[in-house]
Amino acid sequence: MYFKIIFATFLWGSAFAGAKIGLQHADPLLFSGMRFVLAAIILIPVIFLRKVNLKEQLKHWRFMLVFAFLQTYIQYGLFFIGINKVPAATSAILVGSGPLLIAIMAHFSIKNDKMSFRKIFAIALGLTGVVFISLAKGQMMGNNPNFYIGVLILLTSTAIGGYTNIMLSKRKEQQISPHLLTAVAHFVGGILLLISSFIFEKPQSYNFPTEFWGALLWLAVISSAGFSIWYGLLNRPEVKVSELNMWKFLIPVFGTALSWLLVKNESPDYPTILGIVVITAALLLMQLPESFFRRGKL
Repeated sequence: MYFKIIFATFLWGSAFAGAKIGLQHADPLLFSGMRFVLAAIILIPVIFLRKVNLKEQLKHWRFMLVFAFLQTYIQYGLFFIGINKVPAATSAILVGSGPLLIAIMAHFSIKNDKMSFRKIFAIALGLTGVVFISLAKGQMMGNNPNFYIGVLILLTSTAIGGYTNIMLSKRKEQQISPHLLTAVAHFVGGILLLISSFIFEKPQSYNFPTEFWGALLWLAVISSAGFSIWYGLLNRPEVKVSELNMWKFLIPVFGTALSWLLVKNESPDYPTILGIVVITAALLLMQLPESFFRRGKL
């Protein structure tokens, strides 16, 4: 299970560079719509290879459509609009607040997923690590109204993403196919994003360079694989949504490490290394039993 978690966060960690490349050549709604429709198409052969019982699974079509509207259309539409208005460092901090928001929402909506001292301390520690990494990558404050609008948009996107994780976690007993759910959510949400793009953005050109298509394909692969893995994990009876989402603190770690390896003029720095150490400590802390804290050992 841990390999799947780490692999999914690694994929998402590599997405920020691809998103920035794509947004240099296309408007946010158009780019995100193209990404998700392509991701859905990639999943079609996977669904047939895994012999998903479509007749049985499509009994959940109402849930899948609501999920598609919230998770892909609303959350990721807002995400791409927000990331286009806010510096990368600030985006990482805001997106990094996701585990905290999810833990709070799960506390009030899921009976066996309550807040605890261990969870609060680990989330605070992980969020501190994200802040260290983000501040090392750039300035946190903006100088124009668009910055604050972008902050609000990204926080709303993050909160909606947490809510959709809780929605799926509450339906574990129904064993909805993660591959079919991902394909439906991406296709329906992607089509809605494209329609919205034609209405609000009115794209003028479709003559995109090679690097755009490379970024688009990579982001589509990330979406199809990453979300299928994540939704499958959320379906497991033993998995708590708040504790699973703690691992999303690895996303900026992988994003930073990949930039060191792949991007020119990027090199390790002490604040970022400290942030990675703090995040690692937070994840290790979450693996300790709750009894360790009740005995006063920490």
